[in-house]
Amino acid sequence: MSLRGTLDFLLYDWLQVQTLSSRERFADHNRETYDAVLDTCERIARDKYAPHNRTIDREEPVFDGERVILPAATQAAHDAYVASGMLSAAQNTDIGGMQLPFVVESAANAFFACASVSIGANMLTVGNANLLMAHGTPTQREVFALNEFNGRFAGTMCLSEPQAGSSLSDIVTRATPDGDDHDTDPLGPRYRLRGSKMWISTGDHELTENIVHLVLAKVPGPDGQLVPGTRGISLFIVPKRLVDAQGQLTGERNDVALAGLNHKCGWRGTVNTLLNFGEGRYPVRAAGLDGHGIGAIGYRVGAEGDGLRCMFHMMNEARISIGMAATMLGLAGYYASLDYARQRPQGRLPGSGGKDASRPQVRIIEHADIKRMLLAQKSYGEGSLALALFGARLVDEQHTGSPEQAREARLLLEVLTPIIKSWPSEWCLEANSLAIQVHGGYGYTRDFPVEQYWRDNRLNMIHEGTHGIQAQDLLGRKVVMEEGAGLRILSQRIQATADRAASAGDARLASWAQALTQGLMEVQQATRDAWSHGEPGRVLANAVPYMQAFGHLVLAWTWLDVALSSRASTDADTGRMLACQYFFHYELPKIGAWLQVAARCDSTCADMPEDAF
Repeated sequence: MSLRGTLDFLLYDWLQVQTLSSRERFADHNRETYDAVLDTCERIARDKYAPHNRTIDREEPVFDGERVILPAATQAAHDAYVASGMLSAAQNTDIGGMQLPFVVESAANAFFACASVSIGANMLTVGNANLLMAHGTPTQREVFALNEFNGRFAGTMCLSEPQAGSSLSDIVTRATPDGDDHDTDPLGPRYRLRGSKMWISTGDHELTENIVHLVLAKVPGPDGQLVPGTRGISLFIVPKRLVDAQGQLTGERNDVALAGLNHKCGWRGTVNTLLNFGEGRYPVRAAGLDGHGIGAIGYRVGAEGDGLRCMFHMMNEARISIGMAATMLGLAGYYASLDYARQRPQGRLPGSGGKDASRPQVRIIEHADIKRMLLAQKSYGEGSLALALFGARLVDEQHTGSPEQAREARLLLEVLTPIIKSWPSEWCLEANSLAIQVHGGYGYTRDFPVEQYWRDNRLNMIHEGTHGIQAQDLLGRKVVMEEGAGLRILSQRIQATADRAASAGDARLASWAQALTQGLMEVQQATRDAWSHGEPGRVLANAVPYMQAFGHLVLAWTWLDVALSSRASTDADTGRMLACQYFFHYELPKIGAWLQVAARCDSTCADMPEDAF
């Protein structure tokens, strides 16, 4: 089945998104308008993105000392995306948006990720603007966020530093109030920033008039020292080019300097940078009377010390987007290897006459092991897509549901976000590896696209928080937060699906329901056993295998729920049922080994002496 057919099924048959039109926010929409959005995005992705995926991989960004040079196709794709209105698709109509459900927006954006995941990377601009809409002042929203939604400005997130990586408590970028009048600037409290930020995607380019950097930095205390830990972190808007209170460029460059480009194994079409703030390459006018004039000008968002809480608004959104990007790369590889397997003749089937070289060769899709690899890819990719869209549907529930529905959606999303980000990043990467395997020796050559899909996807286990960080967030915080409320609600949802399947009158569904219930009990017991030791260090030492088991349980639940909507006689429904069967027969049984080390807080890894390596 095509991507469009899969999306249609998941949106309309499984998630029933057409029913959202009964809610006031989406009253102007129906399936016809949703289909029109999907049609438009599918067309742009096919015409402007897909033909250039190999080009942007070969022609990496180049810095000529003054500006970053990108292939012409990147500008054309960006302009087409802006013209489509998708940057502001979920925003209110009074600011130029469509008030589109987030789940439909996510499905529409899937076409771009499948066609060329790194040619645009517009998710950061949207996430940046959404953060400012939630935490910025009215002027900050008007000047920065709205100009990101209309495509004039682009946006970034600047968290990591060369010496700190993911350990944000150790950042040393500092922000000093810019003069005695710094609190009166119409764009927000004005500061001077000095420091360096690493791994900044879309950190410099000429695709837009301006780039809005959202930068984490620490404000020195009265003694001039930075506050240790994360409680001293604040958030600042640092534009590449300075603007006035009406959003017009002043003609002055802010002191944000490109120190270098990072050359990556994948996502090569997305510029990735090291940025220096306040190094003096672009001196900015001194605004205060007390001599402060060194550093890049930044405008504080929210209160001092509240930066990390604000930034998590964008980080969580980016994590869901990365999960979708990983999913679509997995599916792109699946589609490519499926097409190859249907055309490539090789060998003969075992059994009678299997070694008779005079007999014609069979297409490799007829070999059982090729079917195994294709089924694995299908189960990983389509299962991840269903989970990602379910997560997006929870966002809509948070914003438009009843208070109880919104609370339940929030807690579910808290628990599921680490899975939505990490599971596709690991298992759709495995799908890409299997796609290479299906191609055989051709798979690792650049004559076929699957090696690029693998390279692109390898970054996603690191993007927006590594696997280890997601696992510690899941086991160390999400499953125990609010006395386990999120895990309890998820468990109830999983059991409800199992109960429906058990009573559906289908022996296969009943057996899968039993396996799902057993898996749920094992995860619940392992969670209790792990925390019964009362030693966080020992518990979190095995957070990754716990997350792997937890993720497999969630994907099994997702597949069983999808299967309950997939019992018609079409080829597509048959394919979904067999992908579900594959997951329950081949994947869900793996969780026991993962849970065993987590439950008993196995200390093998934690106790390994450095010298013993």
